[in-house]
Amino acid sequence: MLTQFPGFIDVHVHLRDPGQTQKEDFFTGTAAALAGGFTTVLDMPNNAVPVTTAERLAEKIASAKAKTVCDIGFYFGSLGDNIDQFPLIHDKVFGIKLYLNHTTGNFLINGDILDKVFRAWVYPQPILTHSEEDTIGDVVKAVRAYGKRTHVCHVSSKKELEPIIQAKEEGLPITCGVCPHHLFLTEDDVAHLGSYGRMKPSLKSKADQDFLWEHLRYVDTIESDHAPHTKEEKDSDTPPFGVPGLETTLPLLFMAEKEGRIGREDILTKLYDNPKRIFSLPTDPDTKVEIDLDEEFEITNEGLHTKCGWTPFAGMKGKGRVKRVILRGKTVFENGNVLMEAGSGRIVRCRS
Repeated sequence: MLTQFPGFIDVHVHLRDPGQTQKEDFFTGTAAALAGGFTTVLDMPNNAVPVTTAERLAEKIASAKAKTVCDIGFYFGSLGDNIDQFPLIHDKVFGIKLYLNHTTGNFLINGDILDKVFRAWVYPQPILTHSEEDTIGDVVKAVRAYGKRTHVCHVSSKKELEPIIQAKEEGLPITCGVCPHHLFLTEDDVAHLGSYGRMKPSLKSKADQDFLWEHLRYVDTIESDHAPHTKEEKDSDTPPFGVPGLETTLPLLFMAEKEGRIGREDILTKLYDNPKRIFSLPTDPDTKVEIDLDEEFEITNEGLHTKCGWTPFAGMKGKGRVKRVILRGKTVFENGNVLMEAGSGRIVRCRS
């Protein structure tokens, strides 16, 4: 028996297009999204050439228009030196992303630049941050000082979540997301995953993971941080950070629901209601996902739609196979097959 859900939303993906399409491209990445039950994804700006100008954003949107098979929106990036671009792009993106810790692309800023961007970003879309244990305090301080809506991505530990909880209780306009790899893997898994468990933020202790689960009510979104790399890159002497996740998020969460760790309403809230609200995303009542929640299976590297062809969750149990995806009334994915031509998805814009 199939259970019907609204099309899920992943607010944090890296589809690598343009610039690193050996890892992923807009077609394979959005095909993976459909296979995972996601009908809308929001793509990050730290491409090989960071998306920090209106021209680069236009090039990225043009590439997506030609390839995507689900709906997609974009974020803009800043190192504090492109404030003149903000008026040109603010109505074309869902927020601006700032990196306060080292990650893919070396797209790094400091506290002074953080303040500069917080002052300059005068638009309704949120500021998003990559801010780990040593920089989360700077972000909370900036939110308190400037009152700008801020979303902290991929919270991974007690030291990262605790200041956000305090800021929320203070009434500050801050939201946060957590990733499946931090909910379902720990630093102990690095022993067998090796470089395939190398990500930013890194995998943390079991105590940190338990803290995330115990305080999941303070987490607004579950986001995959889908960040694919080829096996050759992961097996190299300098393996990059990042793991794919679009096709495994829902099976892991529905298995966690079976185990009593999360409720059905929480899944819907963190993968649909809150993303729609926080990012002012347009949705369509005729966009639906049909999932067989009776089906349990072992997650494997075989049959994935992502171009990279692997998952750090291989060998783990999943529940709920996506059987059909309906986008604006049209069946676009069924029984493992993408039924749409490249370029049939839409570029989405904020409702505000």
